[in-house]
Amino acid sequence: MLSYSGGLVLVAALLHASWNAMLHGNRDRFLSMTWMSIAMAAVSTLAIVFVPLPPHAAWPYIVASGLMHIVYNVSLVRSYRRGDLAQAYPVARGSSPLLVTLGAAIFAREAIGPLHGLGIVMISGGIVAIALEGGRVSRAGVLAALTTGATIALYTVTDGIGVRLSDGQAFTYIAWMFMFYWLMPLLFVAMRGFDALWKPVRQMPMAVGSSLAGGLVSVGAYGIVIWAMQTGAMGAVSALRETSVVFAVMIGRVFLGEAVSGKRWIACLIVAAGAVLLGT
Repeated sequence: MLSYSGGLVLVAALLHASWNAMLHGNRDRFLSMTWMSIAMAAVSTLAIVFVPLPPHAAWPYIVASGLMHIVYNVSLVRSYRRGDLAQAYPVARGSSPLLVTLGAAIFAREAIGPLHGLGIVMISGGIVAIALEGGRVSRAGVLAALTTGATIALYTVTDGIGVRLSDGQAFTYIAWMFMFYWLMPLLFVAMRGFDALWKPVRQMPMAVGSSLAGGLVSVGAYGIVIWAMQTGAMGAVSALRETSVVFAVMIGRVFLGEAVSGKRWIACLIVAAGAVLLGT
């Protein structure tokens, strides 16, 4: 099922980890997310000139997903203010494939084979192990992470159903859904004012530039995921995407000099083995 498209989803996971690494040094995550959103929305605005209108059946899902992504972005920015979420956030990435699989079974009547089911469990378990290996996570942190995971699962299932109703026009669906990212700068300006958005362009051009670059990479990363869900099982595609946590560990080790324990490497191997099972 996931030979060619599965490889692309792994590329998407690497892209996802890469833009997170690019944004790692930006302290004002709300500002960074807003400039990312501007880049994503600008690309979408250019793209809709060249793609047809989505089918009527897909519109409710485009609107719902677009609004869910804004809620997710704002929630993520707020969640980063919690000191323990930096560790608990991988719990969100690990829980979402299981939630996506459940949601796809309920709302899309999607079945999944035993090997792929085992692969999803291994990936989710490995990711959660990566989160918990570093130390104790508070109950509040876990609750915030699981809430984030539920939000991820909600928009993933919505996009999985919506793209299947787009009559094979995945790029049309992707372009119109990302148009809703124009709401982020509007929200930012409403909360902080236009000067707070524009001044960093002159004062912190590197930070704004990395955010814009991150937005462009993010379009490619999640666009691949939506495209893959046209034919691939949502839970399996979601699980492969969340291997981005493993790529993040590797990027941290190679480029940022971060220490990685033996237990964390074992958890990474479990995730990798799960990905192999999804590719069978």
